[in-house]
Amino acid sequence: MFYPELDKDDSLALHTDLYEINMMYTYFKKGIADRNAVFEVFYRKEPFGNGYAVYAGLEHVIDYLKNLKFKESDLQYLKEQEDYDDDFIDYLRNLKLKLTIRSMREGELVFANEPILQVEGPLAQCQLVETAILNIINFQTLLATKAARIKLAVQDDSIMEFGSRRAQETDAAIWGTRAAYIGGFDSTSNVRAGKLFNIPISGTHAHSLVEAFGSEYEAFKAYAETHKDCVFLVDTYDTVRSGVPNAIKVANEMGDKINFLGVRIDSGDMAYISKQVRKELDDAGYPNAKIFASNDLDENTITNLKMQGAKIDVWGIGTKFITAYDQPALGAVYKLVAMEDDVHAMRDTLKISSNAIKVSTPGKKQVWRISANTAKKNEGDWVSRYDEDPRKFDALFMFHPQYTYINKVVTDYTAIPLLHDIFKEGKLVYKQPSLDEIKKFCADNLDGLWDEYKRSLNPQEYPVDLSQNLYESKMNLIQDIRRKIRERSIGRWENYKKKLLLMSMFNLKLILRRKSDVQSIS
Repeated sequence: MFYPELDKDDSLALHTDLYEINMMYTYFKKGIADRNAVFEVFYRKEPFGNGYAVYAGLEHVIDYLKNLKFKESDLQYLKEQEDYDDDFIDYLRNLKLKLTIRSMREGELVFANEPILQVEGPLAQCQLVETAILNIINFQTLLATKAARIKLAVQDDSIMEFGSRRAQETDAAIWGTRAAYIGGFDSTSNVRAGKLFNIPISGTHAHSLVEAFGSEYEAFKAYAETHKDCVFLVDTYDTVRSGVPNAIKVANEMGDKINFLGVRIDSGDMAYISKQVRKELDDAGYPNAKIFASNDLDENTITNLKMQGAKIDVWGIGTKFITAYDQPALGAVYKLVAMEDDVHAMRDTLKISSNAIKVSTPGKKQVWRISANTAKKNEGDWVSRYDEDPRKFDALFMFHPQYTYINKVVTDYTAIPLLHDIFKEGKLVYKQPSLDEIKKFCADNLDGLWDEYKRSLNPQEYPVDLSQNLYESKMNLIQDIRRKIRERSIGRWENYKKKLLLMSMFNLKLILRRKSDVQSIS
C-alpha cells in the first residue's frame, strides 16, 4: 500500500505461516498433495460474552482466492530461505486454484462450534489458504459482532465509526469500517473506506480548529463560512458556558446560509452535560439540532448513559470498537474434518483433546437454521452430515451435543441451509451482494433472533445441536481412535514384558554360571 514493492509484487500467496508451506512440501514429496481433503472454520466461544456473532469477511476472502498465485519473486525467496527442491518450486509456480469453498453469507448470525466456512479440494491447497482465511474472518467477524452489540445499545439513534486513528494499521481501519457498517453503523469518518465501499462519510472538526483561531466564536464562524452542513465541537474550553452559546450565536448570525445540524461533546459527564446542552438548544429555538457524542464510548457506557436519561442523538464510536477493546481476538480455528485415503475413499478425521471444548466434530457438514413457523423465530441450528436434509422429516429431534438430556422435538418448522457454494473447483459461482444488502440481511437476521439471545449481559446460550448420525459418527470415531491407542499401548507393554523376561532369563543364566565357576574353584 505504502511501499511500491508491495503494490507491484505482493500476491498475498506468501501471506501464510511457514509451517503451512512446510506441510505442503511434505505432502508433495510423499505424493499426497492432491488428495481430496475437507477443512472447516469455526470458533469455540462467543466473543464479548455475547449470544451470537455476525459473520463478516467473505468478500475479502473471495478477493484473496481470486488472485492467489505465486510470483517469481515469491518462489525465489522460498528457494533462498528454505532450499525447497526445484520440483516443488515448479509445483508452486504452476499452482492453479481448484478449491471448492462453501460459506455462510456475510451478515449471517453464527454461533460457536458450527462450521462457518468450508474448504474442500487438494490437500496442499487447503493447507496453503488457512492462515489468510483465518486472518480475515477472525478480524472482520469480531468487529462486525462488536458493531452489532453497539447498535443494539443505541437502538434507533444514529451511530458513526470514528476509529481509524486508533486502529492497528491501515488495513485494519479499512476492513474494520466495512465490518462496522455490516453490524449496523450508519457512517464513517474514514474517507478512503467511504470511497472503496460506498459507505456514507461524516465528520465535523477537531479541537485544534478552535485552538488555531484562539476563540470558539471565531472558529465556529470560520467553519460556518466555509461549510454548508455544520456541527460544532463545543467542549474545547467550557461546554455549557462558552461552547454552546457561541455555537448558537454563529447559527443565529448565519441563518439559512448553513444547515445547523447540532453540536458535538467529547468530554465530561455526558449525561449531565447533554441535558444542559439540550435545554440551551431548545430555549434558543433549535429543537431539531442534534447532540453528537464521542469519547471512548462502547455498548456498556451507552447503555448506562441511556439509563441516566442522556439527551444524545448521534454516537461517535472509535477506540473501543476498532480495537475490539474488551476482546482482541475471535479465536476461530481451521480443522481437517475429512481426508481421502489410499483407496480414494473419504474418511472422517478429528482432533481429540483432554479439553472437551477442543474436541472437533469430524466429517463434511451442512448447517441448518431451524425456525418455528408459528413464532417466526429461530429454534436453533442443526449441524448434520452434508447429505442429510431435515426438510424431509416430519419432526426433528434436537439435543445438546455434550449434555444430551437437554433435548426437544421440533415440528412445524422451516429448515434453511446456511453453507452456500462460493467457489466450485476454483471457479467463482457466488453472486456477491452489495454492502447495503449485507447490512440489511444482518439486521433482518437479528430481528429473527429471540431477545434472550441478543441481550448484552448474560445471554441465553443458543442451541447448536448435532444430528443423531453426526453425533454417533463422532462418538464411534473417538472410541475407535482410543481403542487403537490402547491396543498399541498393550502391544508395547507385552513387548516390554517379553524383554524383561528375556533379561531375567539371561541374568539367571549368568548367576548360575558364576555359581558354577565358584564351585569349580572350591
